[in-house]
Amino acid sequence: MKMIIRWYGKDDPVTLEYIRQIPGMTGVATAVYDVAPGNVWPMESILDLKTEIEKHGLTMEVIESVPVHEDIKLGCGKCEEYIENYKENIRRLASAGVKCICYNFMPVFDWTRSRLHQPLADGSEALVYYKEDVEKMDPRKMSLPGWDASYSPDEINGLINAYQKLGEEGLWKNLAWFVSEIMPVAKECDVYMGIHPDDPPWPLFGIPRIVTNEKNIDRLLDFYDDPHHGLTLCSGSLGCARENDIPKLVRKYGAKHRICFAHVRNVKILEDGSFEESSHLSKDGSLDIYEIMKAYHDTGFHGYIRPDHGRMIWGEQGRPGYGLFDRALGAAYLNGIWEALEKEKTDGTLE
Repeated sequence: MKMIIRWYGKDDPVTLEYIRQIPGMTGVATAVYDVAPGNVWPMESILDLKTEIEKHGLTMEVIESVPVHEDIKLGCGKCEEYIENYKENIRRLASAGVKCICYNFMPVFDWTRSRLHQPLADGSEALVYYKEDVEKMDPRKMSLPGWDASYSPDEINGLINAYQKLGEEGLWKNLAWFVSEIMPVAKECDVYMGIHPDDPPWPLFGIPRIVTNEKNIDRLLDFYDDPHHGLTLCSGSLGCARENDIPKLVRKYGAKHRICFAHVRNVKILEDGSFEESSHLSKDGSLDIYEIMKAYHDTGFHGYIRPDHGRMIWGEQGRPGYGLFDRALGAAYLNGIWEALEKEKTDGTLE
């Protein structure tokens, strides 16, 4: 298991100087953020990023993410051109030593929350998804972190209409085509492609989402039977839905060597199916983080893992979900569980 953390580049208030001080931290998951989706990343930008990270004693073996252009997801416009650009990005990143690329196939909107600074009972602030709020949201008139802010309201409206017309099976068809095109390149370059599940794992604003549960993940992985076609298994994203048994999914896909990147975080599911992000501690949410980590350990996971979204604590101000303090606590908690599992495996008992 290699503990890493997400870093948003030189403009990230969480600096590499701080990240390297987190015990057990080996590297960062990052990206070139100033290139529009669909375009080729300049080699100079990739190497500059790598140099800066390695200067601080960290690795850049994971890229999160290489965005998939909407034309590819819709199977229209410049999709053929953008596919070729995507392949070239895989080749360039591989030449810079990247081993794993995270991506998603969520239409229009990436991860979605209804409030970004919701006060919790302990005084911290967290990302939350309240269904009552979402039902009142107009995606044409707002922007949230994780969403592409470059779209105008008219463009958003056009994309929503296009996806509604495409439908779920149309989206499946285009995902299958995307996988069939890029995976031979990824395999040749020995880069593991980990698709991130939809967050939350259900349709939004009348448009489909398909990487949502065990049945759909099985269908996805059948597109290309090779470990290079794998998962970024996010416990918080899939875990928002009660029917998703995260330890079971980790054991199933871990045993098949189809998990290349793990995002581990906790969520507290509310009575109406809404959820609040919590600390990583098992008792603070609805997920058993110990059992999730044990599933990774029992299946011999040797990939990358990162503490995912954190609360804002101790007065910290920063990018919602991506402050330093709570994610550092999360990393320490996950490393502590892993050390205990390692000692139990060696000695047969916990010391």
